[in-house]
Amino acid sequence: MTVHDPQDLYTWDPQGLRRAEALAADSDTAGPVLLYHFEGFIDAGEAGAQLVERLLEGPRPGTLVARFDHDRLVDYRARRPTMTFRKDRWTAYETPRLELRLLHDATRQPFLLLSGPEPDVEWDRFSFAVLQIVERLKARLAVNFHGIPMGVPHTRPVGLTPHGNRAELVPGQRGLFDEAQVPGSAAALVEMRLIEAGHDVVGMAAHVPHYVARSRYPDATLAVLEAITGATGLVLPEAAHVLRNRALKTQNEIERELAEGDSELVAVVRGLEQQYDAMAGAAGRGSLMAESQDLPSAEELGEVFERFLADREDG
Repeated sequence: MTVHDPQDLYTWDPQGLRRAEALAADSDTAGPVLLYHFEGFIDAGEAGAQLVERLLEGPRPGTLVARFDHDRLVDYRARRPTMTFRKDRWTAYETPRLELRLLHDATRQPFLLLSGPEPDVEWDRFSFAVLQIVERLKARLAVNFHGIPMGVPHTRPVGLTPHGNRAELVPGQRGLFDEAQVPGSAAALVEMRLIEAGHDVVGMAAHVPHYVARSRYPDATLAVLEAITGATGLVLPEAAHVLRNRALKTQNEIERELAEGDSELVAVVRGLEQQYDAMAGAAGRGSLMAESQDLPSAEELGEVFERFLADREDG
């Protein structure tokens, strides 16, 4: 396969590049960690988007290191950027930004964050561009993260599905299946290309309850953050503090809506709790078979989920 020069897709910020290369050269470790997340693919509960937002909104917003050419990578007709109209003219345009930034944790340990809209085109070229960046800045580990909707209750701990060639960095979690064919994503292709080139990658998908998948679910983001800090050694207490407060408020809101809602939805949640506990018990016994439970059918679950989501959107 012939791939045109990936360097054409992005430009380095001279000052940011000098800082990033200097830190990589002076570091006592093998290099900085690269975190990456792209908007547009599945991200139930905005698990990944919330973490990116929190990292960039902190007191240290970071230094621009590189910027990708959004005019080449983003299909505006599929994802139209927001523009502002005032009185008789257009006054503002939200330019899509796919950028690499250098940030520091609470101990001043540097790390890289690549975020922005998922490229609509040239995925292979984009993946090799990320590979170039990883190799030039000597990133020791690449980490990607997002949320996926699952048939789990909000009253149980958030599970994670780890993947990559360093999935063992997320202990206590395991994959749900041996093989599956699913729609691809730029993040997944980047992971595959990095592994093929001999680099270490770990990805994590947070399990978000179906009935809150289209709303913000801070519990999932907090689970992702804790897994990232455990795998990388980064210290991010400010982000964790904010997410814990948001998670508590969200849990209280869900419980209030359940208390005010219909009995069918309550039955669905209780059924999911039984299923979760049965599966957890089976795993603890070393068995993959859970005990039989009287649970709602798939059609009943889907009907109630759709009605609940519609009610939340109307509100």
